[in-house]
Amino acid sequence: MSNYNNQNLIPEAKSGLAKFKNEVANEMGVPFKEYNGDLSSKQCGSVGGEMVKRMVEQYERNL
Repeated sequence: MSNYNNQNLIPEAKSGLAKFKNEVANEMGVPFKEYNGDLSSKQCGSVGGEMVKRMVEQYERNL
């Protein structure tokens, strides 16, 4: 059983993360909207993977 919960560590970041997710999805041609149940796991995963990649790149630039 997983203890994972889908809560942001910093609640104030929620809107910024949503904006970032939508920007990445737009650039990738993935039609994110309020309901995403019609998207494949591959599409959602590729957006999440790209988000992580960009966040790591940004972190590395700031070191």
